[in-house]
Amino acid sequence: MAHKVQPKSFRLRDSQDWDSRWLTKKKTPQYLEEDFKIRSFLDKKLKDCSLEHIEIERFAGKVSVIISSARPGLIIGRGGKGAEDLKKEIEKILVKPAFAKASAGKEELRLEIREIRNIWASASLVGQMIAQQLEKRMPFRRVIKQTMEKIMANKEVQGARIEISGRLDGNEIARREWLKKGRLPRQTLRAVIDYALTEAFCTYGVIGIKVWIYKGERF
Repeated sequence: MAHKVQPKSFRLRDSQDWDSRWLTKKKTPQYLEEDFKIRSFLDKKLKDCSLEHIEIERFAGKVSVIISSARPGLIIGRGGKGAEDLKKEIEKILVKPAFAKASAGKEELRLEIREIRNIWASASLVGQMIAQQLEKRMPFRRVIKQTMEKIMANKEVQGARIEISGRLDGNEIARREWLKKGRLPRQTLRAVIDYALTEAFCTYGVIGIKVWIYKGERF
């Protein structure tokens, strides 16, 4: 049986970077818990805002939360009110620990919202769109074929693969179906491959969706 590796962790030093960027010895459990709570809160709060991914950077007394979304206007809100409210709610998660010194203040929070211009070159956003269509009971073969055509219409994309598994179209026996076009060198470390795993919550069960998008090589 083949040895399977998570595609992003396989390329961390070559073409990918960590989603959380910080280094500490004493506060590792606290920072991990805060990062998990921030991501869980934002995933729930911004589920209708085409959220691609969340990056967290920490410096001395500073925390930067970078949100990449295809619909930044929904997050920012009218006159920036949405972003301000979001910042206040994230600040509540960054609670000063009970064992900290009285002189130590709360970390400063900086919120950055980035726009994803081409949604068909983002594996996470493509997976979300497939999930939305499957939840509306659309035929899965038509969904993955139409999605694949839209992905391959982009010049920067050289290959793609879509894989879905579960009780497809409500069948009693779960199975796996996939579609691939173009090149997809998954064992080449210099290959820039965007990978995402999403889930569609249908009335007959959960359907898993995996998307790989190959965008050439980085030397």
